[in-house]
Amino acid sequence: MSRALPKYHKRRVFMIGGAAAVVLSGAVIAGSALAGETSNNSNNSASTKASPGTISCPAVEGSLPEIPAAAQAEVDRNLAQLETQIQEANQRLIDTVGQGGPNFVQNAILGPLEDKRVAALNRIETAIGRVAAKPEGLEALAPCTLNQ
Repeated sequence: MSRALPKYHKRRVFMIGGAAAVVLSGAVIAGSALAGETSNNSNNSASTKASPGTISCPAVEGSLPEIPAAAQAEVDRNLAQLETQIQEANQRLIDTVGQGGPNFVQNAILGPLEDKRVAALNRIETAIGRVAAKPEGLEALAPCTLNQ
């Protein structure tokens, strides 16, 4: 009998913890909705100044050599991943307007994006290099810039 009590006690703690998480997430959602509401009520000149811009990255497709058929699927996957990375970075740029200091965009968005792009470009080089001459220097296409 004494062994059963800790088991049930753990379940109660779990259930209470789960309920607290639901309550807290509801408060966060409500707080987010209220925060968004107040920013929408601000004057238009302030909201246009806060426009984050977009991220612009060099096109990779035009810099690739002829892609062998055996590597085409892997290269296409990585090219799609590069596009997804840009979309995610643009969304993060929108979601974090006004956060951080003067180098926030460079350190929190553009820097990590460049690292991800280098990895994807290296995978493209490797995929082509397995069946043909490996292209070199695609990493030069990794850095992106912020267009205001």
